[in-house]
Amino acid sequence: MAISAHADSLASFLPEIEPADLVPGADAFGPVRDDVPVAPILKGRETVAWAFLTSDFVGTTGYSGKPIHVVAAIDDDAVLTGVKLVKHSEPIVLIGIPNSRMVELTEGYAGLDLKREAETGGEGHDLDIISGATVTIMVIDDSLVRGGIKVARALGLGGLSPVQSDGPKREVDMAKNAIYDWTTLSGDGSIRRLTLDIGQVNAAFEATGDQRAIKRPEPGEPDDTFIDMHMALVSVPSIGKSLLGEAEYQNLTNWLDEGEHAILVLGRGAYSFKGSGYVRGGIFDRIQLIQGDSSVRFFDRQQRRLGEVDAPDAPSFSELDIFKIPADAEFDPTEPFRLQLLVQRAVGAVEKTFLTFDLGYKLPEQYLLPVAAPVVVDDATGEAAAKAALWQRIWKDRTVEIVVLGVMLLVLTATFFFQFHATMNARVFYWFRIGYLSMTLFFIGWYANAQLSVVNLMALAGSLRTGFSWDAFLLDPLVFIQWFAVAAALLFWGRGAYCGWLCPFGALQELTNKIARALKVPQWTLPWGLNERLWPAKYMIFLVLFGISFVSIPLAEKYAEIEPFKTAIILKFMRDWPFVVFALLLLGIGLFIERFYCRYLCPLGGALAIPARIRMFDWLRRYPDCGSPCQTCANECPVQAIHPTGEINPNECVTCLHCQVLYQSETKCPVVIRQLKRRAKTGSVQMKTPLGQPPANHPNAKPQSVS
Repeated sequence: MAISAHADSLASFLPEIEPADLVPGADAFGPVRDDVPVAPILKGRETVAWAFLTSDFVGTTGYSGKPIHVVAAIDDDAVLTGVKLVKHSEPIVLIGIPNSRMVELTEGYAGLDLKREAETGGEGHDLDIISGATVTIMVIDDSLVRGGIKVARALGLGGLSPVQSDGPKREVDMAKNAIYDWTTLSGDGSIRRLTLDIGQVNAAFEATGDQRAIKRPEPGEPDDTFIDMHMALVSVPSIGKSLLGEAEYQNLTNWLDEGEHAILVLGRGAYSFKGSGYVRGGIFDRIQLIQGDSSVRFFDRQQRRLGEVDAPDAPSFSELDIFKIPADAEFDPTEPFRLQLLVQRAVGAVEKTFLTFDLGYKLPEQYLLPVAAPVVVDDATGEAAAKAALWQRIWKDRTVEIVVLGVMLLVLTATFFFQFHATMNARVFYWFRIGYLSMTLFFIGWYANAQLSVVNLMALAGSLRTGFSWDAFLLDPLVFIQWFAVAAALLFWGRGAYCGWLCPFGALQELTNKIARALKVPQWTLPWGLNERLWPAKYMIFLVLFGISFVSIPLAEKYAEIEPFKTAIILKFMRDWPFVVFALLLLGIGLFIERFYCRYLCPLGGALAIPARIRMFDWLRRYPDCGSPCQTCANECPVQAIHPTGEINPNECVTCLHCQVLYQSETKCPVVIRQLKRRAKTGSVQMKTPLGQPPANHPNAKPQSVS
């Protein structure tokens, strides 16, 4: 393994670190090795650990699109002895979070046992999260675990051996359908068995030296069966048909999706391998499947009961269960694996102690196709798979938030498509909008921290220049989904779909202004000429920031602090006082001039308005009288986006639909009032019209052309 050629290499960071910061008592670093980019950490002349840079071994790209560099030390037992965060470029989430907090969390990985992480698939520890830095923390965690395991394997630390990735790839012979009896399957290793008697279990607990456990031995005679557990890989056709029967095997294949496998676990004796935890929590907490560095815990939705074993000479069992191994576990049926059994013993009212026993399994050669030619595995492919696994894990963890956001987007889309009906009742629509903006502020903003920013666009531009990759953008699913929704909305409705409905800071401005109006705070309407001349400010701010980003993205991100989003939304005002004062000042002005920041200063709004010029439709209805002589909509537009001549400026419109409420108002719109009076005088009768369209003489009907 060659040393990284990039400037941010291990050798460049070691002068900034004291050896004692990584290993107590250490006094020097040795030279970086040529084969593996690690450096010995010396105490006297003895090597006590090895220093490595996570970005030398795994991808550490954060939300900013740049690597997060962490130097860690690993000892001969594959335990991290010290960790230092040396460089990152994560201002989008870290500005305002004290650096000491990030350092403290990163250094907290000292003591992490990488042998256990290799056994549990990286889930042998608890993950601490800092609000506003979720993605960054998960990247650091992933890089330390995966990078550390790679170093341990490369150096043979802690008994971890290198992964043999260049050997021949084996495959299961799915065409083999021979039926065997229980005795044959048990004899050739198709069925594996773990048998423990009560005496063995008691002896194992005694060996731990835990007096509390020793004083509570299992009831029964030492020779009594504690558990007799059998396992077989029944997704292999020949084994499955032999043990399940043709009909049940067909049901199994219908249940399994592509890439999924299944094991049959059979048990009898005093101890249940299922327990009762799955009844309460849906997870089988007494067993887990382990293969290499990965582990699989089974949930109730991955389990099916079996009535009986189809093999005629099979013994009877009290527990017969089939467990599905999901495709994302990357389980390889041709490689050895083990089923780990957790034996627990109560040592108090609620406290328990545990022992584990392994039931190993290796699919016999007779079920495998002949050895294929060696395949060279591309290291980059494995790294890409690991990056994909990280963002997929994040998406899976945020399933609920993704669903809620999806529902919000569907509701908003329906509102826009059926805006005539949505705005028919002014009071109902008013409270609908208040409710929607509240969801945007509290859920999208303060709960999910999914506020979009102009920094996203600068990161995208930087990625396009240096080599585009989806990985960094997929790390935050709610932001990713919103950007796709915004891109689609720009074609239909312009920037207003986001600025007017989905922007948490925009929602905060509007809601606080509503409160101010309720408290009789005077509202200021800027003269039209001044209002029109202030509009370009946000475009100029965006262009300046975008230009700076071509020179230095970190510098551009620093100046992007003109966005108060991180202060008010992501960090919830928990920040240094100058940032808080700036955000409160903007909100304070917004109490008198509604959405002041959105209208004149927001670079994100300016950035969205530029491509919004390509929108394909004009959805907002207007009368010929709008603007001349009627100025009702122009006077009541919350953001003064309607020209005195009646035209709506799509660059400034936030699609609040207030003008559509006025379009149907029987008390404010002169056109509607005039038509109602005319109808009252003539006593006209409403005619039948197509569904969803107002009648010809209805005040809301589209104006008829006059020849």
